Amino acid sequence: MLNLISFLGVFIIMFLAWLISSDRKTINLRLIFWGVGLQFFIAGFVFLFPAGTRFFMWLNTGVIKLLEAASKGTEFVFGRLALPPGNENSLGFILAFQALPAIIFFSALMGILYFLGIMQWIIKAFARVFTKLMGVSGAESLCTASNIFVGIESVLTIKPFLRNMTTSELHTILTAGMATVASNVLAIYVFTLKDLFPGIAGHLISASLLSAPAALVISKLVYPEKEKPETLGMHVEPHYERESSIFETIITSSMEGVKLIVGIVALLISVLGLVALVDMLLGWIGGLLHLPNLSLKTILKFLYYPLTLILGVPPGEAGVVAGIIGERMIVTEVVGYQDLATALSDGLISMRTAVITAYALCGFAHFASMAIFVGGISALVPERRKDLARVGFRALISAILTTLMTGAVAGLFYAGRPHMF
Repeated sequence: MLNLISFLGVFIIMFLAWLISSDRKTINLRLIFWGVGLQFFIAGFVFLFPAGTRFFMWLNTGVIKLLEAASKGTEFVFGRLALPPGNENSLGFILAFQALPAIIFFSALMGILYFLGIMQWIIKAFARVFTKLMGVSGAESLCTASNIFVGIESVLTIKPFLRNMTTSELHTILTAGMATVASNVLAIYVFTLKDLFPGIAGHLISASLLSAPAALVISKLVYPEKEKPETLGMHVEPHYERESSIFETIITSSMEGVKLIVGIVALLISVLGLVALVDMLLGWIGGLLHLPNLSLKTILKFLYYPLTLILGVPPGEAGVVAGIIGERMIVTEVVGYQDLATALSDGLISMRTAVITAYALCGFAHFASMAIFVGGISALVPERRKDLARVGFRALISAILTTLMTGAVAGLFYAGRPHMF
């Protein structure tokens, strides 16, 4: 029954996207058919077919091994502070010294894969599938495919085309960027959940793959294409500014990882502090109105509750999940995954619900990310700043709907096995 609700949830979410569309009369049925079809194919391969399950289990094991390798450098630098819970002499879980440093390692690894041309080959393969089957432009296909693996850097792959892109294409780029997460940041979520959630790395990789075609579907429902894109139907080569040597690549990528960590830490400190301040104000107002425990999370929990139900989450667990998914909009998905770990350890949710939540959380769908993407792309093409600002909030809503759609697909194909899939 819950799987059927998840199936209906996929189409309800698309209907919600159509309701807020800038042009409800323009619907690209080919894109919707192939976009949903690709999601079902990928999810079926991951959850139902033994070969797919083994492949993603292999990926999961690989990511865990990479995290173990990354921890060697972290432990050398930070000593006991870097030892996770369960290890002798561990001081407990400390985000800054255990999870965040892995970003530097994964940034360097991704830089090496780009230098060797491996990532470009993989990204082009995905982009060709999106362009050929879904009938979207080569530039937005390439950027969406890049977002499976990287974050704001994905726009650099289409830098020569940004100036002449249609408004719908810009909306799609923003949506895809906020509906997915970068591979180096995945390390934080894996580290947070790996002891409580078997196979979390494989699930998050699967979520990134599912969200790419979903982002194209939702984006074009919310902001349909009414112009003719410059690269429509074309296969576009990724733009890449290559370093002179692999050692320069490691240095540059590691420094980029440091910048990313500083950005994440700054956002967490400022946003969580500001949210606490707003909660104090809401608590005071709630006291006057006889509404105890009034807070931003309470408000978002209320708003997200019906959306959580259509993902196929049982009513008894929907309140917890609504709070976790809802808070991401303000305090980022990093806090959401930490709260998911807490809910699992406290026995508040089932493994099926945890899987749906993990998929639905897998995206930069929050206000801070919207500012980063709009500001970052505006810096590359200042003349398109007004267009980007105009579609920025719509893209955020589209990204939220995309991640919810990905969660619904996971709920549809979840077979209730005791281990990873």
